[in-house]
Amino acid sequence: MSGIDDIVVQPPHSITWRVHLDRSMWVGGVRSLMLQALHPLAMLGVWQNSSFQEDPFGRLRRTADFVGRVTFGSPREADEIGRRVRGIHKALRIRDPDTGRTHRVDDPELLLWVHCAEVSSYLAVARRGGLGLTEREADRYLHEQRKSATYVGLHREDVPGSCAEMDAYFKQVRPSLRVTEEAAATVRFLMWPRLPRELRLLSPGKPAYFPFGALCYYTLPDWARRMYGALPEVPGVTVTAALRAFRLGLNALPEPVHDHVFSQATRDMLRAARERLAAAGYDVSKGLRGLTDPRRRPPELAA
Repeated sequence: MSGIDDIVVQPPHSITWRVHLDRSMWVGGVRSLMLQALHPLAMLGVWQNSSFQEDPFGRLRRTADFVGRVTFGSPREADEIGRRVRGIHKALRIRDPDTGRTHRVDDPELLLWVHCAEVSSYLAVARRGGLGLTEREADRYLHEQRKSATYVGLHREDVPGSCAEMDAYFKQVRPSLRVTEEAAATVRFLMWPRLPRELRLLSPGKPAYFPFGALCYYTLPDWARRMYGALPEVPGVTVTAALRAFRLGLNALPEPVHDHVFSQATRDMLRAARERLAAAGYDVSKGLRGLTDPRRRPPELAA
């Protein structure tokens, strides 16, 4: 029988599984985009090299696919998407109109910013939404995410591996952050996005999206919201209550129903992961989320 490391990148007993299977990840994903936009050079990289404005949902789906593959995918799948992402980044450049300089998209400083904005958002939103993690477990999540960072080209030792290290990183980088015109436009867009062509029939229901976009905005750190000033402040307890309600509602959806949000390629990857785990003796009758219960894991592969 193969070891669990041959089946999935992160094992079912990891804290990563508990965070990444939580449906609050959708809020965390949009929050991370809003946070990333505060880095002027990173924002220019997105503005100049992506179709974000035309297809914001596509970018979220692609991010979800990457996160899924470096969590639930096989080592081969994770290595493959890592090579693909690194290859794309290596070919892209950022032109800074203020200085006239050209920068690489795969500059380690930019890669680190994006990684930290993402994983800190996933963790902060999940914990605030009600996922019960101790400080030690939160540290363990960030430590596990050092492995994910290697797939985009970072070195493990250069990536914050605890809450204290993550706090120190943000304290260090905050002086270089600012709200550019592109960042302000991005936050407005994320709260009121243009629907992609295949979803234009849903346009009449678009106003229902705004509460979700606003919820993502209100989960930003206090200092980030002060910088943006995009919406009037509301009590933190109200934000927490709304986030918990959102999380409970989405977590109640059956896994097959929820997975239709993902691209077909991501759904295929998740199905293959379930098949590999079932062949290794895991009880996948409750889906991947069910495997956070130790009773559904084979004793010889349990933590």
